[in-house]
Amino acid sequence: MSMAFCSLSTFVSVSLTRSSSSLTTLRLANVRTVRLATSAAATPKPATTTGKREPRGITKPKPISPAMQELLGVTEIPRTQALKQIWAYIKQHNLQDPENKKIIVCDEKLKKIFAGKERVGFLEISGLLNPHFIK
Repeated sequence: MSMAFCSLSTFVSVSLTRSSSSLTTLRLANVRTVRLATSAAATPKPATTTGKREPRGITKPKPISPAMQELLGVTEIPRTQALKQIWAYIKQHNLQDPENKKIIVCDEKLKKIFAGKERVGFLEISGLLNPHFIK
């Protein structure tokens, strides 16, 4: 007969055997320590004294083209905010196709930004904005 006991720090396998005199003896076999799983998140990280870090990548403000400046009203803007403001403009002026909301029907201001296209799919927007961010 074999039994297993488990606690937080040790794992013990116990064998119970009967001898010829019908006494039960307890024998410990395979005693080993089980490590508790720890994650990197559990260890406290030192607090930074600077607070927020500087924006990088698409969150860093970049200069934009005059056509985009006319629509957004700023000279520099992060890519994420530009896309957000363009979507707000599209919704405010009800420029989504009523039958297929994934299609934007461009007005004159959007045509300047979207390479003169009459209709643009929403997945095309970020690609069409690339030339307007000056590097």
